[in-house]
Amino acid sequence: MLVRSIYAMREFFMVGERRLSYLDFGGPGTPLLALHGHYNEASAFAPLAEALSPQWRVLALDQRGHGESDRAPSYGRDDYVADVAAFHRHLGIGPVAVLGHSLGGVNAYQYAARQPDQVHALIVEDIGAVVDCDWLFTVRLPKPAPSRQELAAALGSTAPYLECAFRRKADGWRFSFDVEDTVASQKALNGDHWQDWTAVACPTLLIRGAHSDELAASHAREMITRRAGKALFVELPAGHVVHHDAPARFADAVTSFLSAPGYSPQVAGEAAH
Repeated sequence: MLVRSIYAMREFFMVGERRLSYLDFGGPGTPLLALHGHYNEASAFAPLAEALSPQWRVLALDQRGHGESDRAPSYGRDDYVADVAAFHRHLGIGPVAVLGHSLGGVNAYQYAARQPDQVHALIVEDIGAVVDCDWLFTVRLPKPAPSRQELAAALGSTAPYLECAFRRKADGWRFSFDVEDTVASQKALNGDHWQDWTAVACPTLLIRGAHSDELAASHAREMITRRAGKALFVELPAGHVVHHDAPARFADAVTSFLSAPGYSPQVAGEAAH
C-alpha cells in the first residue's frame, strides 16, 4: 500500500456475499469519495489525500476485482454503480463530493446522474462521455515475476502507474487485479454514456491531461458544451493519469473547485477552456 506521511485505515464491508475494501485517510475534513481507474486501487489516491488534508477526508474504494476487494462474476456498468451506492450507504454520511479517474470517472458521473440527491460536487479525471478503449495493453501484461523489481522491469515505463497494485503471491509477484476480469470490465466500460453525463445536476469539474491518449480535447469541450453553465474544464500538463503525472497541480485544481464559495462556471486552472 503506497501511503506517504498520511495514515490510512483499511476497512471492509459486505455487499451480498462479496467483500469490498476501502481506505479511509482520516482527519476532520469534509468527506470526498474517490474512485480509481483500471490497474489501480484505493492507495493510488494517497498523495491526493495528503495534499487535501485536513480540509478534506478522502475515502477511496477498492472497486470490485481490484486491490483487497473480492473478484466479482460481472463488471457491468450497473454493477459498479451499485457498489458505489453501497459504499456510500455503508459510510453513513450525507451527500458528498465524488472524484473518479478513468473507469472511476464514469462510475462517478453515472452515480451522480442516477442518485442526484447523494452527490453535491463531481470531479471527473480524463474520461469521456463516449468510451472506446482497447485491452491490448491488458492482455500483454507480464506474467508473475520472482521479485517486485523484475515485475517493474517487465512493465518498463508503465511500472510507476501500476506499482500500487503489485502483490506478492505464492507463485511470485503479480497484480492485485485479474487480467481476464479487467478485460471484461474494459469491454463493459466502452459505449455511449451521454445520457448519464448530461443528466448530472451538480457542479462538475472535468480534468484532462494535455497529452492524454484517452480523452480527446475536442470531446472534452463537447462534454462541457452539453453541460453549459454546470461544468468547468481544466487541462493540465499530463497524460491519462493526471493525478500521477501532475500531482500538485491536480490537487490545486481539485482544491480550488471544492473550495469555491458557491459555484459559478468560469475559467479556472492552468490552460482552462
